Amino acid sequence: MRVLVVEDHAALARQVSDALAEAGFVADQAMDGEEGHFLGDTEPYDAVVLDLGLPRIDGLTVLKRWRAAGRDMPVLIRTARDGWSD
Repeated sequence: MRVLVVEDHAALARQVSDALAEAGFVADQAMDGEEGHFLGDTEPYDAVVLDLGLPRIDGLTVLKRWRAAGRDMPVLIRTARDGWSD
């Protein structure tokens, strides 16, 4: 199973990717929304771990663009926002 990790915090991206690899997944990384959008739009991923607070393009916009293009892979949202209303 191939997973895309879109996270701008390098150490956290590495930790998530390493944990996925230990569990038997193949994990690719993108460090900003632009790169994440490109990879998710052009590569066949089984799932995505997506941070919302990304540079260049925010994670919610990336997800909206994927969905508008018909990309329907499962996406796990990761965020450091303060509350449900965010």
